[in-house]
Amino acid sequence: MFDTGTSAFMIVSTMLVFLMTPALAFFYGGLSRRKHVVNTMFMSVIVIGVVAVLWVLVGDSFAYGGPDAFSEDGALVDPLALFFGGGDRLASLWSTPDVLSGGAPIADEGAVLADAEYASYPGIIDIGFQAAFAIITIAIITGALAGRIKFGAIVAIVAIWALVVYAPLAHMVWGGGLIGNENAIGAIDFAGGDVVHISSGVTGLVLCLLLGKRRGYGMMSYRPHNVPFVVLGAGLLWFGWFGFNAGSAFVADGIAGLALINTMVAPAAAMLSWAFVEKIKTGKSTLVGACTGVVAGLVVITPAAGFVEPWAAVVMGLIVSPICYFAIAFVKGKIGYDDALDAFGCHGVGGITGGILTGLLCVPELNTWTNKGGGLLYTGDPTLLIAQVEGILVTLVFVIVAVLIIGVVVKAIFKGSLRVSEREESEGLDTALHGESAYPAYNGLD
Repeated sequence: MFDTGTSAFMIVSTMLVFLMTPALAFFYGGLSRRKHVVNTMFMSVIVIGVVAVLWVLVGDSFAYGGPDAFSEDGALVDPLALFFGGGDRLASLWSTPDVLSGGAPIADEGAVLADAEYASYPGIIDIGFQAAFAIITIAIITGALAGRIKFGAIVAIVAIWALVVYAPLAHMVWGGGLIGNENAIGAIDFAGGDVVHISSGVTGLVLCLLLGKRRGYGMMSYRPHNVPFVVLGAGLLWFGWFGFNAGSAFVADGIAGLALINTMVAPAAAMLSWAFVEKIKTGKSTLVGACTGVVAGLVVITPAAGFVEPWAAVVMGLIVSPICYFAIAFVKGKIGYDDALDAFGCHGVGGITGGILTGLLCVPELNTWTNKGGGLLYTGDPTLLIAQVEGILVTLVFVIVAVLIIGVVVKAIFKGSLRVSEREESEGLDTALHGESAYPAYNGLD
């Protein structure tokens, strides 16, 4: 039978993760220009509709279906399973016998779940939990493209990316595939450094390069139009992230508690670190900067949440803010890419930092996922650190290649351009694309 306590814990965690996408809409909306705020928030919200449907019908199967890649003795028996799940869980039909059985196999009904008799909560809850992960991951991407992409184009990109990039990557890391399987690379990723943050941040970077810069970029100052929106969004993101990280323990135990406290202290340290760096560089600490530091801290602790001690989470938070600040304030300007709301600078760079630091600071006894041991600081053995770097490199290559192909395909579908017209961009995407405005008295013209 299912454990009711664990089932309740996972239901609440799923709801918390789901809350993160509306929270991100507020965070991004506050950072955007006032003539684009509805469009910016709508791009995050529409992801919920597209991805929730696709995940239940197809994505769950592509990520977590199919046979094992390796036999019990570690021999590779299915190379395709290193990268891709399968079609045996399409339409989530597999979950109904599991619910009816109460966690025990049903005679004459065929396979229900692998080791169903040991399941502590219904598999259908996990479909929702993983769907919420996919939704927030893809919503992050939209921040890089704010203010100039066609709404239909972003919907098409979201739909394709969910099935072609996110689902296979989730399989590679968490579904027994190339990155997470101890018989292959054996990298560890507690709640989504590779799967969520590196993938979304790098996708945002590639797409904003394909899309081109906003009109007037580099010649005018783009400032957040609503700081209270930013604070509200960051606060709700932090709240939801407790379910994101603690829920990734999949049981209400000590590891979930460790992930929760780490999710509290890492962003707290990152907020202080960002405010300090900002004060040194500009002479002022800003509320928007502090909130950005919080998000960077949440990102960096995500791959390590259940693997490191709280003191290490503080260290990770202190380290990540200067790195992300440098990427946003200096590297972006030097290279000249227009990542509108810094999806890459915060999530991509923060995710890479977190993955590497996990290889340094992982407590050996807490790595029960692979046979790669603990962090370099504890063991003096670089095996886990090397696995972390290899996992990051595979993620980068896979995402960059796949997104370039997706970008070219969608661009062709939309008659050779992903961008709105100059007139629409100047007028404001709220009225031009949606016929509504957050500020009706605003005429929309620069």
